[in-house]
Amino acid sequence: MDSVVITIDGPAGAGKTTAARRLAERLGLEYLDTGAGYRVAALAMQHAGLTPATADATLADFLRTLTIELQGTTARLNGNDVSQAIRAPAVSQWASQIAERPAVREFFKSWQRGWAQGRRFVTEGRDQGTAVFPHAGCKFYLEADPEERVDRRFRELCGRGQEISRADVRAQQQERDQRDMTRAIDRLEPAADAVRVNSTHMTIDDVVDFMARHIRERLGL
Repeated sequence: MDSVVITIDGPAGAGKTTAARRLAERLGLEYLDTGAGYRVAALAMQHAGLTPATADATLADFLRTLTIELQGTTARLNGNDVSQAIRAPAVSQWASQIAERPAVREFFKSWQRGWAQGRRFVTEGRDQGTAVFPHAGCKFYLEADPEERVDRRFRELCGRGQEISRADVRAQQQERDQRDMTRAIDRLEPAADAVRVNSTHMTIDDVVDFMARHIRERLGL
């Protein structure tokens, strides 16, 4: 069976995770949530007493001790289900910070490519179509207006029972966008051959329908 790689990149709150999960379901493909991997690493670092400023050599050694498993929406750290724990705002902020570190990025690029061998899947993140899978069969860059992304993230966190203000969500998003778009390596930007989709005025079904049509026309799935 030939492998199939479909990438969805874009900023936080654009709807990448939901779109990727539903698109994979629609097309009968697997789903890889790469952001979950960084969050698992961030959670492990917090538990171990490390910080985002930990030296690269130490980080690299530490990451090699971890067993990280991602299957659909389930994330496991050393065999323990951490799917909910990694969605806490503090973990997300740490994940964005450590994503700047060369040791962390190299570890996960290798991990993701290893996971991908022989699979047919949809993956989403910040650099999937640019740095990790530059030869993907279809690439999308999903974006939305900043305030719409704030509203979506705020509703998501409130729906999980987390107490946070819209102002705090906005501040965290602005900080994360700045970090993701200006980091020295593998920064957030559309791949040259990515199809750009602005989801501001689209439902998630609209987004998935559009992507599915494009993939069927291009890859015949």
